Amino acid sequence: MTRTSTSTSTSTGRSRSRTRSRSRIRPRRALATAALALAAAGAVTACGAGFGAGSGAALPPDPKVGSTVAAADPVAKVAHALPKSRPTGMKIDAAGVDAKRMVGLTVDAAGELGVPDAETEADTPGWWTGGVTPGERGVSVLVAHFDTKFGPALMKDVKKIKLGDLVEVPREDGKTATFKIREIEDVNKKDFPTDKVYGATDRPELRLLTCGGEIKDGHRTNNVIFYGDLVA
Repeated sequence: MTRTSTSTSTSTGRSRSRTRSRSRIRPRRALATAALALAAAGAVTACGAGFGAGSGAALPPDPKVGSTVAAADPVAKVAHALPKSRPTGMKIDAAGVDAKRMVGLTVDAAGELGVPDAETEADTPGWWTGGVTPGERGVSVLVAHFDTKFGPALMKDVKKIKLGDLVEVPREDGKTATFKIREIEDVNKKDFPTDKVYGATDRPELRLLTCGGEIKDGHRTNNVIFYGDLVA
């Protein structure tokens, strides 16, 4: 799943994950998010890890999503922030995503953000536990795989997601945090916008990261980043 490879079922091209379930988020400088400083260069690179001879899976079409931004809406209202509560799944009707689980992701001593395990959780999204829970004031970060060496994964239909689509995140408290996508960014991992993704905000916002672009040296070249605002 996963400048993130925070991969989704998603490192920089010059480094290798220490385990199969590690994405390559590389530190550029410390960023304060919630009460935790995350040193990250940001990219999710584990997506598509291991593609090549003997990978056991046919190459899926390249997820060339492209970048788009919604026009500013001066009267748009953001919903009131929700209390802290862990996410339990993720639903995106536009892309046929309806995950009933959510795994916790942490940053290791080297500053690498873990990603859902490519073998057992390719269809399960992950939540960065160092950030806020979805719906709280601040940035919540979710990661999900576009593909793995075993084939298509949870975000396989990422190209179907458009501006204005909704990302629903059910929580342990029975509430559902619903985010409306206002920006989609498809960037090369070396150009990952760390400050923009992880920077502090006083509103409840979402960042959903997966991989995109072509496969080069066994890994996806790009990250696709969805920026969303809480609307319900």
